[in-house]
Amino acid sequence: MERIRLADDLTFSRLIHGCSRLADWGYSAEQLLGLIEFCLERGITTFDHADIYGNYTCESRFGEALALQPSWRGQMEIVTKCGIKRPSKYGMKSYDTSKDHIIASVEQSLRNFRTDYIDVLLIHRPDPFMNPEEVAEAFLRLKQDGKVRYFGVSNFKRSQWELLQSYLPFPLVTNQIEASAYRLENFADGTVDLCLEKRVPPMVWSPLAGGAIFSADDDRAVRLRGTLEQVRGEAGAATIDEVLYAWLLVHPARMMPIVGSGKRERIERAVRALSLPLSREQWFAIWQSSMGHEVP
Repeated sequence: MERIRLADDLTFSRLIHGCSRLADWGYSAEQLLGLIEFCLERGITTFDHADIYGNYTCESRFGEALALQPSWRGQMEIVTKCGIKRPSKYGMKSYDTSKDHIIASVEQSLRNFRTDYIDVLLIHRPDPFMNPEEVAEAFLRLKQDGKVRYFGVSNFKRSQWELLQSYLPFPLVTNQIEASAYRLENFADGTVDLCLEKRVPPMVWSPLAGGAIFSADDDRAVRLRGTLEQVRGEAGAATIDEVLYAWLLVHPARMMPIVGSGKRERIERAVRALSLPLSREQWFAIWQSSMGHEVP
C-alpha cells in the first residue's frame, strides 16, 4: 500500500483504521488482534484513537489485544487525541488543553496501549479557552521525554492552526478533518487549501458521511447516489463505497481516509478503492452532484 510521508522518519499508510467504535464491535482481545492482523496484512498500519472513544475504553481494549503480540507495535503507527472531557460536573462536555491535562492524558494513553510512545498526538477539537503557550510547553515536554514523536490537530481551521503553529519550534504534521462527497465544508472554507499550502497531508474522518449518503432522503443524498451509481458502473467498482473513497484518494491533498469499521468486507472495499480509476471528469460530476449546480 502507498505510504504518505508526514516527516523525515514518519509515514502513514494511505488508509487508516479508525477505532472510535471499537467498544461497540463486541470483539474479544483475540478477535481484535485478528482484525489488527487483517489490517496489517493489507498494508494498513496506522490506527486512529482518542482518549474519549468508547467512554474512555477503546485505547485499553486495543492495548489488551496488542499485548498478545507486542512485537507488532513496531509495525504500526498509533495516533491518539486528547482535549475533550466528558461529562463535566455540569453534565456536558468541555475542552481542556491545559499543559497538565495534555500530559496526564498522554500518560494514561501510554498505559492503555501498553507502549512507551505515541507516534502522533492530536488536539481533538479547537478549544476557545486554549492557551497556545501551555499547549506548546506540553508538546515540548512530551517530545523531549520521548513519549510522543510528532503532533498535529483535529478539526482546526486556518486561524486556529496558524495560532498554535506560531508557538511551536517544530511543524504540526497533520490536521484530521471531516470530508466526503456529501459534506464539503472543509473544501469550501479553505481548510483543504491550508493543508495543500502547508504541505500537510490531512487525515479524513467520516469519509462515507457516517452512512448518510446511503440512507438520507434529502435532495443532495438522492442526487449523489444516482451519480455515484453511474460512476461505479463506469469504473467497474463493486459498491459506491469504493467510489466515495476513491473520490478522496485522487485529490492532490494526499488525503488519508479513516476506515472506521470492524467488518473485514468494508475494509476491503476501501482497499479496492486505492486502485479504482477515477477521472477528473468523474470527480467533478460527483462534486457538482453534491453542490446541486455546475461549477461557475
